[in-house]
Amino acid sequence: MIEEIRIRNLGVISEAVLPLGPGFTAITGETGAGKTMVVTALALLRGARADASTVRSGSDTAWVEGRWVLADPESIQEMVTDAGVELADDELLLGRSVSAEGRSRAVVSGRSTPVSLLTELGERLVAVHGQSDQSRLRSTVAQRDALDRFAGADFAAALADYQHAFRRWHANAAELQNIVTAQEQRSREAEELRLSVAEIAAVAPQSGEDESLATLAERLTHTEELRTATALAREALNSEEAEGGDALALVDASRRQLGRVTGVDPTLDAVAEELAQVSFQLSDVAHRLSSHLANLEGEGEHDLDIIQERRAELATLMRKYGPTLEQVIAFGETGGARLSELESDAERITELTQIVNADLTLVVDGAIALHGIRVEAAARMAALVSAELAALAMPDAELFVTVTEVAEPTLQGADAVEFLLRPHLGAEPRPVARSASGGELSRVMLALEVVIAGEDSVPTFVFDEVDAGVGGAAAIEIGRRLAKLSEKAQVIVVTHLAQVAAFATNHLRVVKDTGGEVTVSSVQALRGEARVAEMARLLSGLPDSESGLAHARELIELATAR
Repeated sequence: MIEEIRIRNLGVISEAVLPLGPGFTAITGETGAGKTMVVTALALLRGARADASTVRSGSDTAWVEGRWVLADPESIQEMVTDAGVELADDELLLGRSVSAEGRSRAVVSGRSTPVSLLTELGERLVAVHGQSDQSRLRSTVAQRDALDRFAGADFAAALADYQHAFRRWHANAAELQNIVTAQEQRSREAEELRLSVAEIAAVAPQSGEDESLATLAERLTHTEELRTATALAREALNSEEAEGGDALALVDASRRQLGRVTGVDPTLDAVAEELAQVSFQLSDVAHRLSSHLANLEGEGEHDLDIIQERRAELATLMRKYGPTLEQVIAFGETGGARLSELESDAERITELTQIVNADLTLVVDGAIALHGIRVEAAARMAALVSAELAALAMPDAELFVTVTEVAEPTLQGADAVEFLLRPHLGAEPRPVARSASGGELSRVMLALEVVIAGEDSVPTFVFDEVDAGVGGAAAIEIGRRLAKLSEKAQVIVVTHLAQVAAFATNHLRVVKDTGGEVTVSSVQALRGEARVAEMARLLSGLPDSESGLAHARELIELATAR
């Protein structure tokens, strides 16, 4: 339950603390004092969209904070663990700030979190109902949701199993439809890929082959020039036919001349050693030139033709699938994988058809099971709500809950749910969406909440002026039913009716004080004569009237007795 709410710079409220606690809390106050800001604060703590217009005029930021005492801290801890939040002393602190520019920040037990976490926690912790929810009750979707809440945990488990099967069936059916629809296009793609992959495989290009072949072709194109240059270079180094002697002979002759004076002049000895090294190097170069010349002699025009033909094949592939040879090779690999995928369409269609049919059977069986639970729950709900309506000054009213099967299953099953109201004997039951007045809708919704509370796990209910359009004995009965609901859950009610507030175990008043140009509101906890005076104001607008005060005391005594 909510132990306390703190508000700062929200709407007309400068700063306020709302002590709540268990039971039935009534919140009253003059028009414009800021009662609805309490509901706005709760909405922000439940992850509602932040609106800069809610920030108090002249302030930079609005801030709201709620402190919850948890009856089931383990389940909440599971929800907040991923956000790095650790609960302490079974307490949960939710905070929300809204800047004047509209920026928002969410805090859970001291740690900044996504606003979506507040939404998840809010759905578990608080159910808020206002006059807009009365309008929502006219929706068949909202009526189905109400019935499903009443149907309880067994229905929730069956619905979860059904939705799991439905989502899988829907996804597989969509994939199957896409494959079948695109089969002709995929067949054309497969044929084109088959030809392309075969063409690349026939050539079998190797990485870097185009560059090595280009180098080889360049060399073969100039083979004769290379032969001549190599032969002349070798002959200049080492040839018996060279006029004047070859290079090796000349170096050796120079080295022999210096050998005659070995040991006489150290400088010449060093030069002689260097000439010996030069002779060795020249001999090695001459040998390498001879080997290369032999290789050149083995290459001919036939080799060049083969290489140029290979280069043309590679160029064709690169023009189609390149522009580089590496991209051609990659295309062959990825194209082969894609071709395997496309060629498996027939197998995939067969496989998916079997899966879709099996899942459809699960969906149909699940929808039938949900329908059975809903029909049984609808009868119980209708009887209990009708009994509650009798207690809410609608003695002859009766609620009917119809559950009709529809042709196409949805994520929520294959049922259409509708509430019909017969306001008095002899009248024809008519859809609540078209026949119920605002006051009747208020009472139907309250009766529903009282009935659903026995099955619902939400620990806190908030009602924002759901008693609008109701007065007299009906208002007293609304107060009594809210008190009854508070025996099972925390109930917070924003009201303008003394008949409703009289049943509260905790009465808070939002007080307005005008100072300068800005309205400042605060919250007071009312007890004793202060509460009697507020009740008299609600009854007659005269908090000091003796008759009003007497009426207020009588009403409080009546509520206490009931």
